[in-house]
Amino acid sequence: MSDADPAYVAERLIAEDIDAYLTRHQHKTLLRFLTCGSVDDGKSTLIGRLLFDSKMIFEDQLAALEADSRRVGTQGDQIDFALLVDGLAAEREQGITIDVAYRFFATEARKYIVADTPGHEQYTRNMVTGASTADLAVILVDARKGILTQTRRHSYLAHLLGIRHIVLAVNKMDLIGYDQARYDAIVEAYRGFAERIGIAGFVPMPISGFKGDNVTRRSAAMPWYAGPSLIEHLDTVPLDQDAARARPFRMAVQWVNRPNLDFRGFAGLIGSGTVRPGDGVRVLPSGRTSRIARIVIQDGDLAEAVAGQAVTLTLADEIDCSRGDVLAAADAPPEVADQFEATLIWMADEPLLPGRAYWLKLGTRTVSVTVQPPKYQVNVNTFEHLAAKTLELNAIGVVTLLCDQPLVFAPYAEDPALGGFILIDKMSHATVAAGLLHFALRRAQNVHWQATDLDRTHHAAMKNQSPAVLWLTGLSGAGKSTIANLVEKKLARMNRHTFLLDGDNVRHGLNRDLGFTDADRIENIRRVGEVARLMTDAGLIVITAFISPFRSERAMVRAMMKPGEFVEIFIDTPLAEAERRDVKGLYAKARAGKLKNFTGIDSPYEAPEAPELHIDTSNMTPEAAADAIVRHLLDL
Repeated sequence: MSDADPAYVAERLIAEDIDAYLTRHQHKTLLRFLTCGSVDDGKSTLIGRLLFDSKMIFEDQLAALEADSRRVGTQGDQIDFALLVDGLAAEREQGITIDVAYRFFATEARKYIVADTPGHEQYTRNMVTGASTADLAVILVDARKGILTQTRRHSYLAHLLGIRHIVLAVNKMDLIGYDQARYDAIVEAYRGFAERIGIAGFVPMPISGFKGDNVTRRSAAMPWYAGPSLIEHLDTVPLDQDAARARPFRMAVQWVNRPNLDFRGFAGLIGSGTVRPGDGVRVLPSGRTSRIARIVIQDGDLAEAVAGQAVTLTLADEIDCSRGDVLAAADAPPEVADQFEATLIWMADEPLLPGRAYWLKLGTRTVSVTVQPPKYQVNVNTFEHLAAKTLELNAIGVVTLLCDQPLVFAPYAEDPALGGFILIDKMSHATVAAGLLHFALRRAQNVHWQATDLDRTHHAAMKNQSPAVLWLTGLSGAGKSTIANLVEKKLARMNRHTFLLDGDNVRHGLNRDLGFTDADRIENIRRVGEVARLMTDAGLIVITAFISPFRSERAMVRAMMKPGEFVEIFIDTPLAEAERRDVKGLYAKARAGKLKNFTGIDSPYEAPEAPELHIDTSNMTPEAAADAIVRHLLDL
C-alpha cells in the first residue's frame, strides 16, 4: 500500500493519534486528593459524580448502579452516586462511609487518585490514613448545616499533615435554592477558623454533587459565582513535587540487593533531592561516607535519579549499610537523635499508656519507643492546650518520645518522609497512633555514653558467676516475696552474689511517687528494670518479686537485658486461693471498694504465655518452689 493511498493515510493518522494520546497520558502529572468533612456532607456522592462525568464508569457498572439506586429508594431515574464509592455492605445499609475508599480517574490534563474518607468521629483515624499521602484536601460543608465540629477537626488534621492546598466545597447548594448569602456566610465563618489554625489560603466554591453544579463544569444556576469548577481547579493547581526535588538527597534503604558476590546495591524510594554517579553520600546513623558508583533500575543504569523514583544504588566503598539506614547527601545530612518532641494523633480504642514501650516505624526503620505523659492535648474546637494524662481515641496531643536507638529524622514540616511515623502496639501489632516529629530534645545531643575500663564481663568474673535476673511475677498473695527470699538465702549459702528487689520495698523509696494506675504500674516496672539492668552490669544475680501485670512491660525489661539473662518465673496461684490467703487484707479492701486498681479485681493481670519457669503454688510449698528456681538457674 503506497503513501498516497487514502486508506493507508487514514490508518496511519489514527495510529499516530493513538500513540500521541498514549504518550500524553503516560506523562500526565498525578494529583492525590481526599474528600473530607462531617457526616452526610456528600463526599461519596461528589466522587461518584466525578467518576461519572469523567466517563470512568463501564456500561455494566452503570447498569448495576442504576439497579442499586432503585433498590435503596432514589427518586425517579436519579442515580445515587455514593454507591460507586461505598463498597462495604455496612456502608450501603447505613448510608455512611466507614473505610477509606480510593478511586482512580483522569482528565485530559491530569491523572487522579482520590480518597473518600469517613465523616464520623469514630473513624477519624481512617481520615488520617487518607490524608497522609494527599496533595490536596476537598473539605465539604453541607450548605444547610454550615461549619461543624468534624469540619474543623478534618481541616486541622489536613493542615497538621502538611496539606497546603485546601478547597472549601459548600455542597448541596440545590437544597437551599442556590442562596448566595448563605454561601458567603459559610465562607466567612470558615475563613476566620482557617486563619486561627494557620491555613494561609483556601479556594471556596459552591457545588451540588448530586446535581453536578460546578463539579466538572460551571453551573448556570449560580451566575453570581465567577470562580472555576472543581475539576478546572484540580486540573490547574500547582503540585509540590518540585519542592521535594529541591531538597537535599535522601533515601531510606528498604532492601540490600545482593544477587551475587559481584553486586551489592541498596534499594529504596528516593524521598527527596537528586542523585548522580560520583556524588558524595553519608550513611546514617553510622555517619560513614562514600560515593555513588551506579544508579541501577530494571532497564539499566541511569545518569540521574530524582525524588519519587525507586532505584538501587551501589557505592564505591564496602561500608556497612542495612535496611532502615538512610543514604543522604554527604554535605547536607539529616539529624540523628533518640529523644524528640512530637504531635501524636491517637487512633486506638485503648488509650495511650505513658511509659509503655511501643514500636515506632519511621520510613524503613523500626525502633522501640516509650511515650512520656502528654505535655498537652489540643481542643480542635477552641485550640486550647488542655492538661492530659493520656490520649483517648482521636485525641491530638504533644508528647515526648524516648527511643532505644538513634533515629535518622527531619522535622515533619521540612520533610514528611523523615518526620512522619506510626506507633504499633507490641502485643497486638495494631497501629495505635500517627505522629509528626517536631525537633530533637537538646538533652539528646548533650548526653553521651561514657566509656569505662572495667566492663560487665570483668565484674562478673570477679564474682565467679554469670549475671541474671530472676523475675517472679504473679497475683498478690501468690507467694512471690516468700519464694524470692528463700531463693536469695539458698544462693547466699552457695556464695553467689545477689540482690533482692521487692515490689513493696521499692515503693518506700525509688518509686514512692507512683500510684497504682496502669500508667504508674508501667513506670514502676520500667524503673525497676533499669535498676536490675545496672545490677547485672555489676555482675549480680538479681531476684525481683513484682506483680508486673502487663506482658508488654515484662517484655520491655527482657529487652533491656542481654540474651539469656532474663528468666521469667510465673508464680501461678488461682485467684480464689490468693484471696483465701490475703495475708495483707488487700483483697478484702478491694472487694469493699476501698482499694482501687487492684490486680485481679478491677485491674487485669496478663499471665505469661511462655515463661522460662511455671510454678503452681497451689500444689507446691515455697521451699520446693525455691529449690526448683535455684536448679533452673544452675542449669543455665
